Amino acid sequence: MLRDGDDLERRIEKLGRINAALIERLDHYDKTRGSAWSLFQAALALEKEVAARNRDLERALADLSQKNHELAAARLAAEEANRSKTRFLRAASHDLLQPLSAARLFLSNLATMELGTDQSDLVKRLGNSFESVEELIRAVLDISRLDSQRIEFNRKAVVLDALFNRLRDEFEAPAAARGLRLRFARSSLAVDSDPVFLRRIAQNLVSNAIKYTDAGGILVGARRRGGQAWLEVHDTGIGIAAEDHDQIFAEFHRLGQDGCGEPGMGLGLSIVKRACAKLGHPVELDSEPGRGSVFRIGLEIVARNAPIRTSGARQHPDRDRLRGLQALIVEDNPAMRHGYAVTLRNSWGMRTHVVEGTAGARAVLTEIGLRPDLILADYHLRGSDTGLRTITVLRELTGAEIPAIVVTAHRNAAMVRNCARHGVRVLEKPIQPEDLRHALLRLVEERT
Repeated sequence: MLRDGDDLERRIEKLGRINAALIERLDHYDKTRGSAWSLFQAALALEKEVAARNRDLERALADLSQKNHELAAARLAAEEANRSKTRFLRAASHDLLQPLSAARLFLSNLATMELGTDQSDLVKRLGNSFESVEELIRAVLDISRLDSQRIEFNRKAVVLDALFNRLRDEFEAPAAARGLRLRFARSSLAVDSDPVFLRRIAQNLVSNAIKYTDAGGILVGARRRGGQAWLEVHDTGIGIAAEDHDQIFAEFHRLGQDGCGEPGMGLGLSIVKRACAKLGHPVELDSEPGRGSVFRIGLEIVARNAPIRTSGARQHPDRDRLRGLQALIVEDNPAMRHGYAVTLRNSWGMRTHVVEGTAGARAVLTEIGLRPDLILADYHLRGSDTGLRTITVLRELTGAEIPAIVVTAHRNAAMVRNCARHGVRVLEKPIQPEDLRHALLRLVEERT
C-alpha cells in the first residue's frame, strides 16, 4: 500500500510539474500574442500615416504642377509682351522717323538760304529741337535692339582712323560752339566690331565729353595695351566721383554738378554699357571730380597697318563733285521724296527723279531712257517691295553696277549683310543731311 502511495505522490508531483510547464507556456503564448498584436496595430497606424502623407504629397505635386503651368503661361505672356513692345517700337519709330527725317532735310535746305537774324535763330532752334527728339528715338531704338535676345551683329574689321574722321566731321562744329578743342590721334589699327554700334558707342562718349566739358578740350585716340586696342576718350570736364562710376551707366542717370554740363537724357552711357557687353568689349573709366575723365573701350586688333588718311585727304571732295549727277530717288513717303529731291537739287546741284517703288523705277528706265548715276532708295516700300529689289532690277536692266544707297529705319544684321552682298551702302534713319552728303561723295569717290 505504501508503495502504491509513493507512486501516486510521484504521479501527482509529475502532473504538477507538467501543469506548471503548461501554465508557463500559456503565459509565454499570451505574451507573444500581445507583442504581435501590438506590432499589427502599429503597422496599421503606419500604413494609414503613409497613405495620408501620400495624399498630401499628391496634392502638393498637383499644386506645384499648377504653379508651373501658371509660371510658364506668365513667362509666355511676358515674352509676347516684350515682342509686342519691340514690334510697337519698331512700327512707331518708323512712323516717327519718316516725318522727322523729312523735316531735317527741309531745315538743312532752309539753313542754306539767306535769312534774317531772327529767322536764322529760329531755324537753329528748330534744328536743335529736332536733334533732341532724334537722339531720344535713336536711344530708345538702340536699347530695344540691345535688349532683344535675337540681336545679330555685323562684325567686321573697322579701321579706327576712318571712324575718327567721321567723328571729327560730326563733332567739330558742336565742340567749337562751346569753345572746346577737339583732337583725334591718327591710328593705323583695325579692330573687330560691328561698325554701326562701335560708331554709336564712340558717338555717345564724345557727345558726353563735349556736354560735360566747360573749358579745355577732348582728345580721342587708340592705345595698344595687353594685346588689345583701347579706344580712349579724354576730356577736361567736371569729372565723376568714384562712388558714381557704376551708377552713371544706369538709365536716366545724368552727370553734372552745381549746374555744370548740358542737360541730357541719361541714356548715352547706358547704351555704351549694353552694346559693349553684347559685343564683348570691356569698358574702363578713370575720373575724379574737377580733373576730367577717361573712358576706354577694349577692342580686338585684326590689323596693325590700316591706311591713315592725311589731314588733306580727310576733307570731303568739293560738293561740286555732286553737281549735275542724275539721282533716282525711290521712296513711298511723299514728304521724304520731296525732302530728298529738294536737298539733292538745291543744296548739291544734282538732277533728281522720284518714284514710289520698283514698278515706277522700271517705267522711268524703259519709257524715258533714264540711266541714273546713283540710286537712293528706302528699304521698306509698299507691300513686299523693297529698295534693294529696285536696285537689283535696275542693275539687271542696264547691265551696270549702279552705285546705290539704301536708307532704313529697321536696321538688322541680315538686311545689312544682304545689302553688302549686292555692294549697297546702308544709312539708318533718322538720316542726317551731312551723313547723306558724305555717303554720296563716297560713292562718287569709289566710282572715279
